[in-house]
Amino acid sequence: MIVDAHIHLWEKGKPRAAHRQQPYSKEQALADMDEAGVDAAVIQPPAWDPDANRIAIAAATAHPRRFAVLGNFPLDNPQPLQSWKAQPGMLGLRYIFNEPQHARWLEGEGLEWLWSGAARLGIPIALAAAAFLPQLGKLAARHPRLRLIVDHLGVPLGAKGDAAFRHVAELEALARHANVAVKATGVPAYAEDPYPYRSVHGHLRRIYDAFGPRRFFWGTDVTKMPCSWRQCVTLFTEELPWLDHQWVMGDALRDWIGWRA
Repeated sequence: MIVDAHIHLWEKGKPRAAHRQQPYSKEQALADMDEAGVDAAVIQPPAWDPDANRIAIAAATAHPRRFAVLGNFPLDNPQPLQSWKAQPGMLGLRYIFNEPQHARWLEGEGLEWLWSGAARLGIPIALAAAAFLPQLGKLAARHPRLRLIVDHLGVPLGAKGDAAFRHVAELEALARHANVAVKATGVPAYAEDPYPYRSVHGHLRRIYDAFGPRRFFWGTDVTKMPCSWRQCVTLFTEELPWLDHQWVMGDALRDWIGWRA
């Protein structure tokens, strides 16, 4: 199976400038997935639509073999984690951590209820925390049963070229924690050359060699890609022959988040 680790669906709100500005529905996603040869996708509800969790759950309820969800709730309004995960298609959580207080949360100040609860209940958490990878490592060491996913290869928002991979050494260091995986998502957006984006192949190989095929997940963030969804697939399946495609393109992600549908 080819499973995209990271897409957004929404009905309203103002997306970040890099994303398409029109809403993106499950019907549009399914049609585009069929055209691209993508079997399934994990929805990450975007912050700009306050109903995004509901939209994602509705998509996963209607199409449980095609969609799963890494959702979110306001961290200043704690939710019972067991009942949260009981929602249809809800397999984990995903947050963007880019403010100073987020570093403190990763280091143990204020969110231990979340980290310990997710570890106990087997709830994976994906984090876009490019500026705080060392702190994420401390979290992984403190909670070795907590399954963590680093979003977008640890690339800072909007970065391109070699600057996009300026944290690669810090990302490699996280590979020593067996409970940390990485989403190889958004790759075409980091390149400054055209498809097949050869300028980023070396960075991908370095990260893949550190994490291995069972902790390295293909995906797109398709609504801000500069190329087609199909090219996002073939970039990995045809241009990177050194990958273990069965694991990277879907099996590893499904295993990590416990997607059995």
